[in-house]
Amino acid sequence: MGCSGDPVVRTPHIDRLAAEGVRFENVYCQGPLCMPARASLLTERYVRDHGVFQNTWDTPVSMPTVVRDVAEAGYHTSCVGKMHLWVHGGLKRGPQTRDTRERIPQMRAYGFAEPIETVGKLATVMIGSEYTDHLTARGLYGTYREWVGARSYAGAAGDAVGKQVTTLPLWTTGSNPVSGDDYIDTWHGRRAAQWIEEYDRPQPFFQWVGFPGPHDPWDAPAEYADLYRNAEMPMPASLERPELPAGGPFGQFLDYFLNVHSDSPHLTDAVICEIRRFYYGNITVIDEGIGRILRAMERRGLLDSTWVIYTSDHGEMMGEHRMLTKMVFYEQAVQVPLIIRPPGGCVPRVVAAPVEHLDLSATIRDIARSAGHPSFAGQSLLGWAGRGTGPSRSAVFSENFGLGMVRTADRKLVFLEDTGEPVQLFDLQADPHEDLNVVGRSDYRKDRDALMENLVTPFLSPGLAKPGPGILGRLRKAQAARAGGSQ
Repeated sequence: MGCSGDPVVRTPHIDRLAAEGVRFENVYCQGPLCMPARASLLTERYVRDHGVFQNTWDTPVSMPTVVRDVAEAGYHTSCVGKMHLWVHGGLKRGPQTRDTRERIPQMRAYGFAEPIETVGKLATVMIGSEYTDHLTARGLYGTYREWVGARSYAGAAGDAVGKQVTTLPLWTTGSNPVSGDDYIDTWHGRRAAQWIEEYDRPQPFFQWVGFPGPHDPWDAPAEYADLYRNAEMPMPASLERPELPAGGPFGQFLDYFLNVHSDSPHLTDAVICEIRRFYYGNITVIDEGIGRILRAMERRGLLDSTWVIYTSDHGEMMGEHRMLTKMVFYEQAVQVPLIIRPPGGCVPRVVAAPVEHLDLSATIRDIARSAGHPSFAGQSLLGWAGRGTGPSRSAVFSENFGLGMVRTADRKLVFLEDTGEPVQLFDLQADPHEDLNVVGRSDYRKDRDALMENLVTPFLSPGLAKPGPGILGRLRKAQAARAGGSQ
């Protein structure tokens, strides 16, 4: 964002929110992956408690949710866009749901009285929604499916378009032929603004807008990518690839993420620079959608009576350590933006205190004056919205795939949740770019053991909700089988 110091990106509407609100610069998502993060935002629980530790299980409808509490407090609750609270399908095995409207009863159980749900860029190839209705009416859905399907993760493309398709590498860039007003994030900004323009109920509203981007594929429309064509793009703070541990499920996971998922050997400086141009273009598309939403609120006279909150579910590596997407616990993947603009705006303020995404959930409840549920784990940030203070955590946690992270002011520890084994330790004072894993060094043993004893063990003590085996468990089982076979 421009308001956070990026010298190139064009985000005037997000910057306006920051100029009229409070920007939090040290916010950590509860999981650097879509479903774990979103389930935590909805339920105000850590991943260890709701159990959605990878994109394999629906968020439990039995759990109390923040949105349900807001509805019970008297708000009309709605959503427009990607929510990703239920499984969107599994590549070769195909989607479990053919259209988002099949899940309306489930979304209402979460608390959304009026869900207008879509899915992400990749899942739109397989799952229908109001957005695919729009593409179909314009004669564009076939074009979208074939173009995006070829950029889906291995195995999805052929299933999606019903024929053999050569899947392109994750680092491929190119402007989506479905562009202009039909582009996915442009449509979502316009649809959310339309909802606001047409809202005619007597009660106040809660509207959750989920832009599907700036997720891969890196497909910004040409006019947006060209905004950055001659710009000197900011490059990663570190291009050092992480050291791979010798063996073990974490080593296998990191090796796959680095060399297969990110295709790191092909992420040259030139490739990273080009991906960033398209990513920045995607961000500017979303910023313009936010501008449409704000103008709709102004036309309705709502900006003086409405809280506006901007955030993201997780971060993006975007070439840092020569990796792409998320799922790891480097700062770029676990840090998220957060801006809270009170009704009518306020004197701009920047808060450096570390907070968790759970605290945003608690803030939304606080705005609605809902007491919440005893199981909720967040702390409201409303104290920061005036001239006072709010919570400041001495440690923040994030989890996915059975991996956990704890971060303090000067240390970051990554651990296996099933076994409590520490696998990465970074000295953030001496190594702010997280280049050197010191977990096995004797001079850091005291630090590592103190973090484990004082923070990790208490965090894991309530137990882990596990609806089924995950990737790390399968890797561990496969390793054990190989070891047994070699004997």
